[in-house]
Amino acid sequence: MAQDRTQRLDALRRKGRAQVLVIGGGINGISTFRELALNGVDVVLVERGDFMSGASSAPSRMIHGGLRYMENGEFALVRESLRERNLLLANAPHLVSPLPTLIPVADRFSGVVGAVRRFLGGEGTTGARGTLIIKLGLCLYDLYAGRDSGVPRHSFFGGRETRRRWPALRSDIVGSALYYDARISHPERLGIELILDSEQASPKALALNHLGVVGLEPGGAVLEDSLTGERFTLDADIVVNATGAWIDLTNAGLAGKAPRLIGGTKGSHLVIANRQLFEAIGETMIYFANREGRVCILFRHLGQVLAGSTDISVETPDGIRCEPDEAAYILASIAEVFPDIPIAQDEVIYRFSGVRPLPRSGNKLNARISRDHSCEWLEQNAGAPRPVLNLIGGKWTTFRAFGAAAADMVLARLGSPRLTATEHSAIGGGRDYPASKRRRAWVERVAGAAGLARDAAERLLARYGTRIDEFGYRLAGRGDEALVSLPAYGRGEIAWIIDNERAETLADLVLRRLTIAFTGELSHAAVIELSTVMAAARGWDERRRVGECAALFAELNNNHGVSEAMLRRRDADRKGSDVRFEEGPHEPAVPQRQVS
Repeated sequence: MAQDRTQRLDALRRKGRAQVLVIGGGINGISTFRELALNGVDVVLVERGDFMSGASSAPSRMIHGGLRYMENGEFALVRESLRERNLLLANAPHLVSPLPTLIPVADRFSGVVGAVRRFLGGEGTTGARGTLIIKLGLCLYDLYAGRDSGVPRHSFFGGRETRRRWPALRSDIVGSALYYDARISHPERLGIELILDSEQASPKALALNHLGVVGLEPGGAVLEDSLTGERFTLDADIVVNATGAWIDLTNAGLAGKAPRLIGGTKGSHLVIANRQLFEAIGETMIYFANREGRVCILFRHLGQVLAGSTDISVETPDGIRCEPDEAAYILASIAEVFPDIPIAQDEVIYRFSGVRPLPRSGNKLNARISRDHSCEWLEQNAGAPRPVLNLIGGKWTTFRAFGAAAADMVLARLGSPRLTATEHSAIGGGRDYPASKRRRAWVERVAGAAGLARDAAERLLARYGTRIDEFGYRLAGRGDEALVSLPAYGRGEIAWIIDNERAETLADLVLRRLTIAFTGELSHAAVIELSTVMAAARGWDERRRVGECAALFAELNNNHGVSEAMLRRRDADRKGSDVRFEEGPHEPAVPQRQVS
């Protein structure tokens, strides 16, 4: 049985010292932790909130090469991103899958002059991209992706064929380009699985959430448990600052003369429950430039439509959320490409926002700021008692390469050799994932062993990959009791998540271990029922359970545009219907009350 949080905290107190302390449990910090752990380093990771709770929980759900980055001349970044995309398709097939992407084209020659100016280092304006510039970009994209990319090469459609396939697109479209990238169904779970893999592979590795660094002293880092208020000290030879958009704020507490390194921008997204839009986009992501030249996206995600995003400079990452004007901006952008599809305000069922940890830049156009990554040492002469390595920039897709680069710098500083590489290391439930020909037999075996219906086992495979073998053994043929408010989930499944995926608060469970906020299954009754399951698993009294519910309702209302009244209306509306329009790509809806 996995250690609980109390046991892990006890182990950390006894430890007293580690070779490396990684601050920040987002995807880049977790990747660095993984690389160091797999190479025999005594490493500890701490995160003041929940793992993957900052910008890492708020990406566009795309795993992509970054087609538009070529306009900035960032060809090396595109090449690296495509390589990492291909690796994720192979290493995490339970969470990452191909995503056909359509670029509608309104004319043939737009964007050429601006692209040439930007390529030559000038200040060419952004705007619509015509057929010629798109064709050039996609040819290079396919070349960089390689012959063994695992996805088809790009193709073009004329105006007539485009209108036949996507008739709701605006009438002046003269053609379209179709290419492939990838999507991720549950980015938060991938981060958790990287942590679990790392700790299983290295007994010295230890990761804790809700444990923050409040200062760096000669005796080590002062850690504070945000759940209890307890403080204790952990010394380390090297500190890695992987706090993303919070890097400068973290450094202010670690050193007296830290330079400013980050100039973050906020990206907001909407989840929309609109049947007409859902059907209009089909199985493709619509990738288009709005009137301002800002690239926007629309695609089906877990049975709804995901739309984004904004790119707004922010002074501080604290307290950010998708504001009403950002939601209006995204909806107006959608109207530019699908002008005859009205979207009502109450069809926006969820919104989320994160701050991209971009390097500090004097560029006036946020889209021109590099999405590449780099590492920079903060030495003792800056006032830090220990060397601090700062992880600057980066994009979600390149987390493995970024973590590997950071780990190499740490290993060199420690004088330790690299023992293993991770390019071809399967992640979590992607390990031994059954190929399509073996999938049916694999699912039937697990269903039989666990006492589940075949469709329930299919659903579990989609959520957790081959890790459901572990859950199936726990059920031992007894099946699972469906939740009343969430019939596609079982009580045993939720308890297994709590025990094995480090959910310490109700928000951890609801917002980052489950996908119900995106699917539209989140309701008032679901929050209450999940809180009772979690209270039993964590030993909470009634006061703690009620407090956790209140905190979650406040977070949903303040940060995600979901009021408690909206959640109660969903309970009333859902008695005879399901708000999802069809099965999502990774978690098929099964309208039944019994899981077993």
